Amino acid sequence: MIMAACSVVQAADTPTFSPQRLSAEVKTLSSDAFEGRGPATPAETKTIDYVVAQMKAAGLQPGGDLKDGKRSWTQAVPLRRSQIVGTPTLKLSLGDKHEALTQGEQIAVRAPMDGSTMVAVANAPLVFVGYGVKAPERNWDDFKGVDLHGKIAVVLVNDPDFETGHGDFGGKAMTYYGRWTYKYEEAARQGALGMLVIHETAPASYGWATVKNSNTNAMFDIVRDKPAAVHPELEGWIQRDLAVQMFKHAGLDFDALKKQAQTRDFKPVVLKGESLSANFKVDSEVITSHNIVGRVEGSRRPDETVIYSGHWDHLGVGAPDAKGDRIYNGAVDNATGTAALIEMGRAFAQGPKPERSVVFLNVTAEEKGLLGSEYYAANPLYPLATTVGVLNMDALDPHGPARNFTISGSAKLGLLDDLVTVAKQHDVVYTADPKPEAGHFFRSDHFSFAKRGVPAVSFGSGNDWIDGGLNAGKAAEDDYTAKRYHQPADEWQANWPFTGMARDLQLLYIVGDDLANSDQWPNWGKDSEFRGTRDASAAERK
Repeated sequence: MIMAACSVVQAADTPTFSPQRLSAEVKTLSSDAFEGRGPATPAETKTIDYVVAQMKAAGLQPGGDLKDGKRSWTQAVPLRRSQIVGTPTLKLSLGDKHEALTQGEQIAVRAPMDGSTMVAVANAPLVFVGYGVKAPERNWDDFKGVDLHGKIAVVLVNDPDFETGHGDFGGKAMTYYGRWTYKYEEAARQGALGMLVIHETAPASYGWATVKNSNTNAMFDIVRDKPAAVHPELEGWIQRDLAVQMFKHAGLDFDALKKQAQTRDFKPVVLKGESLSANFKVDSEVITSHNIVGRVEGSRRPDETVIYSGHWDHLGVGAPDAKGDRIYNGAVDNATGTAALIEMGRAFAQGPKPERSVVFLNVTAEEKGLLGSEYYAANPLYPLATTVGVLNMDALDPHGPARNFTISGSAKLGLLDDLVTVAKQHDVVYTADPKPEAGHFFRSDHFSFAKRGVPAVSFGSGNDWIDGGLNAGKAAEDDYTAKRYHQPADEWQANWPFTGMARDLQLLYIVGDDLANSDQWPNWGKDSEFRGTRDASAAERK
């Protein structure tokens, strides 16, 4: 841990952050003119132009791709974009009865990411595979050798421990096995034709509106040599009510089978007499999106790098809500994090020059699966071995200050210790992730770095508000999740004071500034699954 005394000394010199400037930047980025900041749309160019202009004005230098020996402001990120052409034809067969399914209503089918240009699935059998987990280190296998070729797996979301709170998967806290991304990957490894995830609000941690809005638009992935190795042809979600109906028709009890699936003795169950048909064309092409990268070069150890990160993208233009609004503005998610990066960059550029370099990484395609950060981490502009740590800012709270802060997930690492120490000096306490079962650790851009060993946290605003306490904070959080998250209503509001966010940025500045002016190398806790990967590169940190 960095010495606390360092923070005390620097506290008097900590820059202040302007709530008015944060508000103005969020208002601009989330305005209808930016059309929801969809990657590879005209809005991307507008977003890049705006953010780069702000970074330049703040005094940052470009930190992106090298061109003729000079850094540009962006890092090119090649992505495969797939989009369903027109309206997909989807049909569930229950014996001799056939039910047409409406995209976005009972089912949300994703544009395929396995390279298909057309999907023509005819009467594919359905097999329930519990939570879809194959975890040898936990002696757990939901598949038990079932042959899924030509079949569609039906799977529960989250971990087997979610409802009981105890077991082999860490209790309430979600492991990566609980993430739907893992479940699709495992379906591909098992040779399945497709996989349908059963949506339930509590274990998913969001409602059906979020599922629909996130899965029925254009899909993106990094360009892969063998995309079918990690993506089955058909990926989608179904409503719980439809799943219950399907199970009942097959003579099965949904709730009883769910309980069975929470044990390692569970065996796959065929939904007898039931099948799914899907037919649609796919527009698939490789496009280039961009990460935006600003930098302050270190005065003494410029090859050692502290990274602040956040994503600039949101969902773009999509299906209309009940009011007919089709623009997914993404004010909180994540115009707040982008504005925070700009203002953090201003603080470092206009303050004393740090000894280590500081990078301000505004990544693309987070909403499509952390793809911008995944690309950077796989193709780093600055070596990961000498990246000191990553402080990620995603969906910060634009309200007033809180008495606490949190991070996504429950990982133990030195960066968190540093945050806790600095926060205490400002009468702010750390509260563990209030919803570890939601799997936020795997849903923000720091995860792309963490899984490669780089110490990384995603900062979360507190919910114990100075004005209103826990009741006010939780009420606002619940309202946001239900009514705004990944919905057109995530819009800038004139009554947002941004004073809490300004205070939080001071804490994040002190931690990053301490890192940038020390020779410390924070690490993961000794029992962390990321520790070994980090330690393997220790010789490169002298």
